[in-house]
Amino acid sequence: MAPLKFCANISWLFTEFPDFSQRIYAAASAGFQAVEAAWLYDTDVSELQRAREATGVEVVLINTPPGDVKAGDLGLGAVPGRETEFRQGLDVALKYARDLSCKRIHLMAGRVPLGSHRTAVDKEMEAVFVQNLKYAADILSKEGITGVIEPINTRITDPRYFLDSPCQAAAILEKVGKPNIKLQMDVFHWQIMDGNLTQNIHMYLPIIGHVQIAQVPGRNEPNSAGELNYSYLFNILQSCGYQGYIGCEYKPLGTTNEGLGWLKEYCLHSK
Repeated sequence: MAPLKFCANISWLFTEFPDFSQRIYAAASAGFQAVEAAWLYDTDVSELQRAREATGVEVVLINTPPGDVKAGDLGLGAVPGRETEFRQGLDVALKYARDLSCKRIHLMAGRVPLGSHRTAVDKEMEAVFVQNLKYAADILSKEGITGVIEPINTRITDPRYFLDSPCQAAAILEKVGKPNIKLQMDVFHWQIMDGNLTQNIHMYLPIIGHVQIAQVPGRNEPNSAGELNYSYLFNILQSCGYQGYIGCEYKPLGTTNEGLGWLKEYCLHSK
C-alpha cells in the first residue's frame, strides 16, 4: 500500500508569514510537496506562480470566492438569486487554478439567507446548487479540473451553512450526475455532524475527491488531545486505497513547525 500524501493548508498553517507566497516557501522547507488554500485572491497570481515554480510545490485545491464577506457570505453556490455572482466567482477561481496548475476547486455552497427558516428554503437552495454545480462541471471539465463540495458542520463552525452532512452532499451529487464533481471529506466536520467515520469512509470513498483533517473539538493538530484516533483513520484511508492528498486544515497550538511531529512520525512509520 502506498503511503498517504499530505498537503499544507496555507490559510491555516504557516500564518507566521504574512503572505501566501512566503507560506509556499515555508511549506516546502517543512517537507510538504503540496499546498492548498481557501482564498488566494488578494495575492498577485504571478507571485504565487513564482513561489510554486521555485519550490516545485503542487497547488492541489483552492476555493471559489466567498462573495461579500462583510454582508455575511460564505460562498454562493446554493444561494438563490446569486447565480450570476457565483458564475463570476467561478471564472476568477478558474483563472487562478489555471495559472497555478491547480486541478481541484471547492465550490462553496454558502449560507441560508438571514431571516429564512432552513426547512423552508432547503428545496429551493438544493435546486439552485444542483444547477450551479452542473454549470460548473461543464466549465471545469474543459480544463481537466475536478469540483468538490464540502459539508461544513452547523453545530460549532457555521450554524447557517447550507451543506452540512455527507448524506446531504451525496444526494446532491447524485442529482448533479457529473463525474468531475465530487465530495470533499473534512474529517473534522464529519465527526461533529455524523460521527460513524469508519462506515462513512467506506461508504463514500468512491465519490470522495479530497480529504482534510483536524482534531475534534479544538481543530488543532491531529495528534493533539481530542476525540479522534488519526493513526486508525489513516490506516483506513490507506487500506481503502485513497490516493489523493490529505489537506492539513487545522489551527496549530504553537508555531506550525513545532506542531508537525505527527507528520514526521507518520512518514517514519510508513517507510
